Amino acid sequence: MVDRDVTSDPSEQSARSTGAAEDAIATTESYETDDGTVLFDGRNPLAWIQSATTVRLDDAA
Repeated sequence: MVDRDVTSDPSEQSARSTGAAEDAIATTESYETDDGTVLFDGRNPLAWIQSATTVRLDDAA
């Protein structure tokens, strides 16, 4: 049986990762609180991030 969703082609996997990252970035929203900035998924507002340290998003991606 062949699973067509699984690929061993690294360029195809990279393209999927890039597409998913671009989609995630496009749907990310934020707001300011007294304690800092809240980042959340605009499609799923319950998916949010809390951090005690600042991280550049470019460094984390």
